[in-house]
Parts: sequence; structure tokens; C-alpha cells
Amino acid sequence: MLGIEAARVIIAEALKAGQAAGMKPLSVVVLDAGGHVLAFERSDGSSPGRFDIARAKAHGAVMLGLGGRAQMSRAEAQPYFMAALSGVYEGKILPVPGGVLVRDAVGAIVGAVGVTGDTSDNDAEAALAGIVAAGFVGEA
Repeated sequence: MLGIEAARVIIAEALKAGQAAGMKPLSVVVLDAGGHVLAFERSDGSSPGRFDIARAKAHGAVMLGLGGRAQMSRAEAQPYFMAALSGVYEGKILPVPGGVLVRDAVGAIVGAVGVTGDTSDNDAEAALAGIVAAGFVGEA
């Protein structure tokens, strides 16, 4: 199960990975398997709008069962479909890297992480670092 303690580890390690890599200030949100926020933190210097971006990245991942990279590929191949999904989810999906599924040891989806602040690919790498540090498997 993905609980508050694991969420705190994910956030701390994602922020640490971003800082170690020289990334811009990051914001990190962790959602449970139902799309509910477990925890959020933003680095000093991160803009206040980053919560909504991070949440949309994670929300899309957990609701669709697809990491941000897979969502982006789908959006490129079927833009009308992803636009329709954006309506279904009231604009709370952002199909770009940085939304990462969290899976347990048997492969079940237990939540998602959304990271924003640097390039989308760097955001995804920071998320993956946090997820692995907490003992889970990430799917970017």
C-alpha cells in the first residue's frame, strides 16, 4: 500500500535527486490509487501554480493507467481522444512526462507521482528516483 510515510520518502528523494542533478526548483505530489492527494511539497523558488500542474500529471497517470510518456504518445497519435479525455476529467490530466505510475512488487497500481519544475523528462527522472527509493516500481 502507498501511504503517507512512503509518500514523504518519494517527495524527499525526488527533490533531492532534482537538486543533485542541478534541476530547477521542483514541486512533487503523490496520489493514491483513487487519485486522492497523499502529500505535496514544492521547493523554495517554485511558482505557486505548480501544484495544479503536478497534480494533473499524476492524475492522468493514475486515472488512465498510463505514465506520462505513454499518454504523450497517445496524444500525438490521437489528439482528439486525449482532448475528449481532458473534458471527461475536467482538465485534470496533463499528458506529458512527469506523471509516473507507482506499482507495488506484484505490478498493481498503488498511486502516481507528479513532478513539475524542470523539463518534463527531468521531472520524470526525479519522480522515478523517489519512487525507487521508497521501494516501489515507477512507470514513466
